Amino acid sequence: MARKKSLELYRNIGIIAHIDAGKTTTTERILYYTGRKHQIVDVHDTKDGKGSTTTDYLEQERKRGITIQSAAVSTEWKGHQINLIDTPGHVDFTIEVNRSLRVLDGAVVVFDGVAGVEPQTETNWRLADQYNVPRLCYVNKMDRTGANFEHCVKGIRERLGASVLLCQVPLGSHDEFIGMADLVAGVGYLWKGDDKDSPWDTVPLNEIASRVKFTTAADQAWVDNLEKLRQETLEYALAMDDAAFDRLIETGEFDQETLKECIRKGCVSGKLVPVFCGSSYRNKGVQQLLDGVIDYMPYPGENGGIALVDEDGHITGEQGVIDDAPARALAFKVINDQFGTLTFCRVYSGVIKKGDTLQNVTRGKKERIGRIVEVQANATKEIDEVRAGDICAFVSLKETETGDSLSDPAHPALLERMRFPDPVISVSVEPKSRNDIDKLSSALYKMVKADPSLRLEMDKETGQTVLKGMGELHLEVTIDRMRTELGVDANMGKPKVSFREAFGRTVEHTYTHKKQSGGSGQFAEVTMIFEPQASGSGVVFSDEIVGGRVPREYIPAVEHAVNVESREGQIAGYEVVDFKARLIDGKFHDVDSSALAFEIATRQCFREAQKLSKPKLLEPVMRLEVVTEADYLGDVIGDINRRRGTVSDQGQKGTQAFVQGFVPLAEMFGYINFLRSATRGRGTFTMEFDHYEEVPANLVDTLMEKESK
Repeated sequence: MARKKSLELYRNIGIIAHIDAGKTTTTERILYYTGRKHQIVDVHDTKDGKGSTTTDYLEQERKRGITIQSAAVSTEWKGHQINLIDTPGHVDFTIEVNRSLRVLDGAVVVFDGVAGVEPQTETNWRLADQYNVPRLCYVNKMDRTGANFEHCVKGIRERLGASVLLCQVPLGSHDEFIGMADLVAGVGYLWKGDDKDSPWDTVPLNEIASRVKFTTAADQAWVDNLEKLRQETLEYALAMDDAAFDRLIETGEFDQETLKECIRKGCVSGKLVPVFCGSSYRNKGVQQLLDGVIDYMPYPGENGGIALVDEDGHITGEQGVIDDAPARALAFKVINDQFGTLTFCRVYSGVIKKGDTLQNVTRGKKERIGRIVEVQANATKEIDEVRAGDICAFVSLKETETGDSLSDPAHPALLERMRFPDPVISVSVEPKSRNDIDKLSSALYKMVKADPSLRLEMDKETGQTVLKGMGELHLEVTIDRMRTELGVDANMGKPKVSFREAFGRTVEHTYTHKKQSGGSGQFAEVTMIFEPQASGSGVVFSDEIVGGRVPREYIPAVEHAVNVESREGQIAGYEVVDFKARLIDGKFHDVDSSALAFEIATRQCFREAQKLSKPKLLEPVMRLEVVTEADYLGDVIGDINRRRGTVSDQGQKGTQAFVQGFVPLAEMFGYINFLRSATRGRGTFTMEFDHYEEVPANLVDTLMEKESK
């Protein structure tokens, strides 16, 4: 069956932002205005559990009024197919943004018009940079008290380093927000009301000043400077095309279609970031935002394909987004419930049909494609085939996990994998009744398979099952989802910090393993140097043996022993990170040496060397931002200092004051209770992992005692 729509008529986009910037509200309006649904549900109307927005359908999302997992929907606008993913804004669920951006061609970044650039926006922006995703900015909530478009645009320029192109500027703010001036089209849009079907007047730019007057000087300044602002936008955009720019400078003339093509070229290449504004809740600006998505966001493959890699992750080529090529797809999300498994995939090339067999190149397994569905949040629609550029879900794949590459068996290829953060917090998990022991193990396995930012371990000393994640809310929601989606109740222990260990200094050490009494003997000697490395460098093994002092067949056993032993350090049994292990010398016996003997020798050498290095205990340090009224700022800063934290910045964010800093995670449990009390419920905070830092020697015993309770 031939392609129904040209690839140029597709847009795969994500909605990304900090929590409460209005992503889900914007998505609801997009679905309404594109005709996908006929009734709007607002986020604040879902907390009674009786209704839900289209993309926030989980019970946990309705109760908390936040997005927890990314949800995909498809719709149409002016003949274009838009595949849209609404992503979470809470830092604990950054993994959802990560894997969504990996497979999307563009992103709409939503900003709160009052708060401007917020911490999670910065995190998401860095992820978009990492995956080379073109962006379009939408300054939302211009109807709120304290909304400041200029402050927001300044933050986008300075804190995100974006080359901003103003496509729109607001007409009014707060109660006076009535629309926006379109600097590209040269007109203003003046709404006649706040109703979802309210019409607007389209007014030439030079007539706006005679139609509107605003009480605040800042709002009026946008109106007074419209001609100047438009000229700046024209010059900046047309600079993408030398001939068009020269024509503008020489004659003052330009072609509207060429202007849009220049903005598109700049946006797709990442040289420009178009900025729009509006109020999704007041139903102003969403249709114009959709026009911007069509005009400026890339179609699949326009910004390049996906890298092909070898088993070590080195890039070997690129797969373009075309139908006429071997089928290749990337699995970016797995959902498990009592009804089965849905594996979300982005198809990069070829055609995949019902009944086809694909190779899971990552795991070396075959997968038969039984059913293919188009996903509308929690609803599905069966389809017969998918093509390059499509986002779909395969039903009941048995072996495929997040990040796996699916390929035509005759032309296997590995697609570039995603990079996931390490968890920083853990809890013990146990079943509520003995009858649930087996069910709990199965449920936990399904949750971890679906969410790569979760880890599952067994505590060797206590025998407890330990679940690791990105934050308290992340783990709490995971346990709650096991109850609602898989029917398994579990008790969650007190959260604990995921510490790390490191070598304190460079150590050279020799260990001889000798067992030669009775029967076959064992002999191996290794001399190794262990060197501390920079934070984030991981574990590096270096084989520096010359002259056959250690036979080549035993080197892999030495490397394996280093990797295994690094999982459990000598201070408190935490993972040892950021070091280089150099094998420089050794001895062997013609009869008694073996791979096992060299593994035992290496493990003992590692243990003794780490103790000799005066090892360091490392703790996760979180980036913290608190927003509250200025009256409470002193108490907040004093408390950060008491928690062994440091303040890095403070100032005004709209009508509120903010303070930013770094605080050890071990000191942050239950912080919300302090903040509510200190600010009379008016303060909010966001926290995300930033780096690991050495624990002061005088606090090691105290922290370890606290963690063992």
